[in-house]
Amino acid sequence: MHFFSRFAFAVIMPLILLAPVNTADAGSITLHHPATVIVERIKIKTPLTFCGETVPIDNPDVKERLEREMLISVDNTDDILLWLKRANRYFPHIEKVLKAHGLPDDLKYIAIAESSLRPQAASGKGAVGYWQFIEATGMKYGLMVNSDIDERRNVFTSTEAAAKYLKDLYTMFGSWTLAAAAYNMGEDGLQAEIIVQKVGDYYRLHLFQETQRYVFRILAAKIIMSDPSRFGYVLAPEDLYEQRPFDVVEITAIQPVPIHLIAEAANTYFKVIRDLNPQLRNYNLPAGSYTLHIPRGSADGFPDRYARLSEQWLAQRDQFLYTVQKGDNLSSIAARFNVPLRALMIWNNITNGSRILPGNKLYIFSDSFQQMNKNGDTPPP
Repeated sequence: MHFFSRFAFAVIMPLILLAPVNTADAGSITLHHPATVIVERIKIKTPLTFCGETVPIDNPDVKERLEREMLISVDNTDDILLWLKRANRYFPHIEKVLKAHGLPDDLKYIAIAESSLRPQAASGKGAVGYWQFIEATGMKYGLMVNSDIDERRNVFTSTEAAAKYLKDLYTMFGSWTLAAAAYNMGEDGLQAEIIVQKVGDYYRLHLFQETQRYVFRILAAKIIMSDPSRFGYVLAPEDLYEQRPFDVVEITAIQPVPIHLIAEAANTYFKVIRDLNPQLRNYNLPAGSYTLHIPRGSADGFPDRYARLSEQWLAQRDQFLYTVQKGDNLSSIAARFNVPLRALMIWNNITNGSRILPGNKLYIFSDSFQQMNKNGDTPPP
């Protein structure tokens, strides 16, 4: 196409699309215009409720705020597809927990607004996991949070904690809408705003922008996910993410145990154990007693395999022990024994910036180190 023709096409076609249409032709054109389709899709069907509480759509401000979140959400095709796919994996358990606690089913959409059902989701304010607990609140509701274990990333433990927290918030505020707002901004902050503004209605409170939008983001998720075909999302069963089947085992470790050893005892590999137990943060299970998930069908015989492998590992690991010498550093040690520096740091739980001193003990789990050790080529411990 000639340059001028291409230029004219690029300039004129949008004007044609936006030009007024004769009423005789309007029915065949405007109904298929993208903007018209969007307008139709974000129209709110009334009555609309959240946890059984009526959303006052007749209030122009409420309608505008909800339409804004609907527009933002509907335009986010990637996220919606992932919501729908992941919901098949996680919602059945979340719904079961909510029902067991006598809580409204709509509360499950909080997990969509908070994390899009991602176990590794984290905010700049330190909130983590499916339900985005900050550390203090998570621990208050029974979650283990430390450098090795973070149960905020476990959908089973964190959903139980979220149910208890939301129940307490409802008792405090007497409204699920306010409970959701408090979940976002904290109960103390919401109580202060209610007292100062002398308003006890979420929809009439002036709050931080994030909280003012929060319930509407939840509502948008509910509207879209309750009727996805209305918004053009038609997924077949095979398109959805399946639940991960697992067996539950109890493990007691008297010393830190490598996760790859647990995987071997479960007849699987490291990644599967980490995926089934997203609360595990590192490469070792610290000393203590834990409930872990392993692949379905592998629990039979697991205790014996785990005991045998643990015993072997504990008996053999000192063969890989190196004593740091004067002049050593991590890089030189890694180079000497032909192992990646990163592996050396993982084996010994060393972080960036850590220093080693003469006399420190390091594990070097490599065949070359073991052979040199047997031959007497390494400095004595």
